Amino acid sequence: MSGPDMKQMLEQAQQMQQRIGDLQRDLAMRRYEASSGGGMVIAVVSGQLRVLEIKIEPSLVENRDREMIQDLTAAAVNAALEKAQRGAQEEFARLGGGLNIPGLPGSG
Repeated sequence: MSGPDMKQMLEQAQQMQQRIGDLQRDLAMRRYEASSGGGMVIAVVSGQLRVLEIKIEPSLVENRDREMIQDLTAAAVNAALEKAQRGAQEEFARLGGGLNIPGLPGSG
């Protein structure tokens, strides 16, 4: 590989690294929401897969059905995390343009 080709390849790698960093920062700011029990429990997570907020319908707490609260909370959190993961995979796939880059989420 000649010098100019290698230089161009390194520049492209640096640009891709910058775009990945930008995308990771963007994803960290995104919020993904899902609910369970017909909206009785709502979970909000970030693109970094962190739980940001849990909202529980007051009637659930008033009924003191602890098992139902636990089940609905787990379902809502799992659904929100799935949305966040799917969103990140789609963005990284778009960024990679279908490239199969080991370690890049959404590639391959």
